[in-house]
Amino acid sequence: MNQKKLSKFSGRWGFILSAVGSAVGMANVWGFPAKMGANGGAAFLVAYLIFVALFSVVGLSAEYAIGRRSRTGTLGSYKNAWATRNESMGKAGGILGWLPLAGSLCIALGYACIIAYVLKAFFDSVTGKVMDVDTGAWFDGFSSTPYSVVIFHIIVVVGTLLTLLLGAKSIEKSNKIMMPVFFIIFVILAVRVAFLPGAMEGYKFMFTPDWSKLADPMVWVWAMGQAFFSLSVTGSGMIVYGAYLDDGEDVVKIAIRTAVFDTIAAMVAALVIIPACFAYNLDIGAGPALLFVTLPRILQDIPFGQLFAIILYTAMVFAGVSSLQNMFEAVCESLQNKFPKLNRSVVLAILCVLCLGIGLNMEPIAKWGPWMDIVSIYIIPIGATLGAVSWFWIMKKDDLMDEINKAAAKPHGNLWYCAGKYLYVICALILCCVALFMKVAF
Repeated sequence: MNQKKLSKFSGRWGFILSAVGSAVGMANVWGFPAKMGANGGAAFLVAYLIFVALFSVVGLSAEYAIGRRSRTGTLGSYKNAWATRNESMGKAGGILGWLPLAGSLCIALGYACIIAYVLKAFFDSVTGKVMDVDTGAWFDGFSSTPYSVVIFHIIVVVGTLLTLLLGAKSIEKSNKIMMPVFFIIFVILAVRVAFLPGAMEGYKFMFTPDWSKLADPMVWVWAMGQAFFSLSVTGSGMIVYGAYLDDGEDVVKIAIRTAVFDTIAAMVAALVIIPACFAYNLDIGAGPALLFVTLPRILQDIPFGQLFAIILYTAMVFAGVSSLQNMFEAVCESLQNKFPKLNRSVVLAILCVLCLGIGLNMEPIAKWGPWMDIVSIYIIPIGATLGAVSWFWIMKKDDLMDEINKAAAKPHGNLWYCAGKYLYVICALILCCVALFMKVAF
């Protein structure tokens, strides 16, 4: 593909909203509240914020910089990073880049399934069905039956891929609508939840730290994992968005702003779910059941519950599609760059057939869950570690720093680089080892 014709975001906020859209997803809406609930509440939040600060300043900014320097996605960026040593290493880097790219594709296949469930819930909210059922039986009915949400699955996959036809331009336009609506919707829900009897106990749990919880190493590990994957620093997806970033932007500042809005999204979601669970004495760590069993049960009991259900699932569809956009775009751009004769519409059509062909066979959650566990335990942690090592240990320091400082008002130096080379890489290695040896799916 001719790199001079590579699509770009039109401006800073278009880029930030698209990057936040990639980061904001299921990990924020049920993952963050569930992990916070199971790991000490406010103490977990403290650890999480520390890791978000570190990973955004060095990890996320490095991925943006790598993509912008190469003006391409995963495969080309790994090749170019390793080629700063010599040509033969560049070829090796290009081959290794297939692993994190495979992570983007594999997680997209499973992610599309769960968004299809959300779209089904949205439809049943509009018709009013969700307000008159046993929510547990309702969820089991469509999540455990093969091909029960085929139509919704097709709508999710085809609709998301259509938003990628113009590359960065169409991604930016869709996220300029989806992300503000997402935030507005969850603020409305958070205000409504605040009036539930017993909600105050949830706020105390979220914001009153029990410092003794921080003596448990696994609290730090879970916070680290949540920060890693919430920011999407997985060695693939954010690279392609960096490729569409203008040379005049400070990648570190952009990364920090992305992290701030991503954290706000996580906190707003937690302000909905955790106080609601305390108010109804429900399990915060219920995972997907929070969206499909717990929250609908609560909405059945409150005035205008159907309206709030529609609002909730609208926000969740937007959050899911914006993340799915990034996963598909990482694969699409890399394949275009690797095989220049393929135009974008052909690549998107191939992805559509592949995703529907494989994904439809994962519709029962009994199949979807194990698939996502394999991706989360093996492919994503290894890919994230490979990326961290590639930027800070393989790539020449001067080449990385030149890109990091390209538009920085105050140049970053050894402190930034050492934080990446040691702290960030060590965190990635710890996460990878915990996932592989303890079989933990973050």
